[in-house]
Amino acid sequence: MDEKGGDVSMNQAREGKVRLLDGRNLAYHEYGQISGYPILLFHGTPGSRLWFVDDEPISHQLGIRLLALDRPGYGGSDPQPDRTLFDWVNDVKEAVQHWELHEYSVLGVSGGGAYAAACAYHAPLGLRSAALVSSVMPFVSGKAPRSMSRSNRAVFWLCRYMPWLMRSTVSAQVKMIDKDPQRFKKSLREGNRHLPASDRAVLQHGEQQEAMMLHMREAYRQGPEELVRENLLLGKPWGFTLADIHLPTYVFHGTQDTLAPYEEMVRYTARAGAIQVTTVEEAGHFLTEDERIWREILLVLRDGQLQRC
Repeated sequence: MDEKGGDVSMNQAREGKVRLLDGRNLAYHEYGQISGYPILLFHGTPGSRLWFVDDEPISHQLGIRLLALDRPGYGGSDPQPDRTLFDWVNDVKEAVQHWELHEYSVLGVSGGGAYAAACAYHAPLGLRSAALVSSVMPFVSGKAPRSMSRSNRAVFWLCRYMPWLMRSTVSAQVKMIDKDPQRFKKSLREGNRHLPASDRAVLQHGEQQEAMMLHMREAYRQGPEELVRENLLLGKPWGFTLADIHLPTYVFHGTQDTLAPYEEMVRYTARAGAIQVTTVEEAGHFLTEDERIWREILLVLRDGQLQRC
């Protein structure tokens, strides 16, 4: 069953929900060319299906249909307590069947990269390729790596040991977005000293601040609980290694990324034969905000070969 969303002020005709077999709803938003090659977008942690303030022009130009999904507990998707990475693969298979897609690719950013990797590992019928962009990598003994920025490690630590404080922090952030959006935007511009220069530059633009505010507010529509759950999940063993993946998989990672550390990506992809790595020199975490790189990612998923733009 497809339910048109009425609670988001964007392009309502491209909003919808997929009713899953267990009764849960999975919310999605479409961008790009509706008859184009389908690419499923998996947001970061936290995140939502609202990736862009308006439609996305590059996917239109390339003949690509983007289907951005809320994972359970985020945005408009019903929660699924105690879910696993592999549960997401089952949700994706149901959504693909609902949309009647014969072939498609998946693209996961940051925390969403783990879910794209799980799809690539299982390689369900019709999945042609996967992309992991600025993706997290498995943790050792459930601990975030020391090469990760201190502030990001603190989030994982709080979710594990002081979840009540993490919930309180998120609730205060949501209140700021609702009551004083200009202050929230200022915090994006000025409260980012832990980020590399390229990421700080992205956050100086009003359009990016607006998009991030929309994206994050929708992520927390149901409250902060899913952030806590998902950070705990990402700290657990994935159940497979990247070397176990045989589906064509493309990794894009900036050398200056400290939110999903570059060093960890290098270590985990070293023996993964099916994975092609594109290293972006002097770049940080927000690779999809670079139009050249974004185009390159979409093209490799559409065409099955890397094309330098």
